[in-house]
Amino acid sequence: MSKSESGMTRRDFMRLAAYAAVGTAVGAEALAGEGMPPAKRSRVVLVRDENAVTAAGEINADVVRRMIDRGISELAGADDPVQCWRQLVGTPKLVGIKTNVWGNLPTPAAVEQAVEQRLRDAGAAKGRIPKTDRDARRVLADCDVLINARPLRSHHWSGIGGCIKNHIMFAPRPSAYHPDSCADLASVWSLPPVKGKTRLNILVALTPLFYGRGPHHWDPRYVWPYKGIFLSRDPVAVDALGAHLLAAKRRLELGEDKPITPAKHIRMAQVRHNLGVADLNRIDFVKVGWEKDALI
Repeated sequence: MSKSESGMTRRDFMRLAAYAAVGTAVGAEALAGEGMPPAKRSRVVLVRDENAVTAAGEINADVVRRMIDRGISELAGADDPVQCWRQLVGTPKLVGIKTNVWGNLPTPAAVEQAVEQRLRDAGAAKGRIPKTDRDARRVLADCDVLINARPLRSHHWSGIGGCIKNHIMFAPRPSAYHPDSCADLASVWSLPPVKGKTRLNILVALTPLFYGRGPHHWDPRYVWPYKGIFLSRDPVAVDALGAHLLAAKRRLELGEDKPITPAKHIRMAQVRHNLGVADLNRIDFVKVGWEKDALI
């Protein structure tokens, strides 16, 4: 690979460009290195399939099931998805699925059903896989293991609605986490009903919402069929890539970085709460499947 006069290869340049983009999305200064916890790495898998969403906007459940199977196999490094789920969840007494029920863009039923089926295949009893969003403190508090699944969207207070934020309903007073652009959302993951329980984060990017202004914003013009699903053990890493994707789509469609709340909580999850990795240089990012207009 040839080098420029500065000694930088094209690969170096592309890495720095991606790093700058996610820095814009999550707030660049804290990714620079000062005060960061000891170096570690995280793995994120993105699976895309051009048949996951029809031209009419309907989600193909069979395709989604295959996407999640492929993603979990890539994440675990094994061919048998059922065995991968067994390795992931172990032999817990109770596995719960934390979903999201926001009316305009809820966790798709196809995702919930695919996860629930594989959990049963892996040994969880049918009647012992509760799933909920807003009733998480009551319904999921006694779970030994949690699977965290929600759609990707822009968000008025936190910049993006992602996997970190999805656990906010375990808090007694969710609004207490809104100050300073929801900077300390990661602290929710230290609450007793949550701490140490989440084995998999599924950030659904089948039809993400990439832009909007104001609380509870929704505009179909800013929704697009990306037809992707991110999977990771690390909620911070998966959200960092989700924020990068939304920022890239805004630049492509709107021609500039429109003002939107930076996803400050993602970088704070790394540098203040040590929940996971927000630094793209420490994320092993694997993309499989459909490649058209991947953006990241």
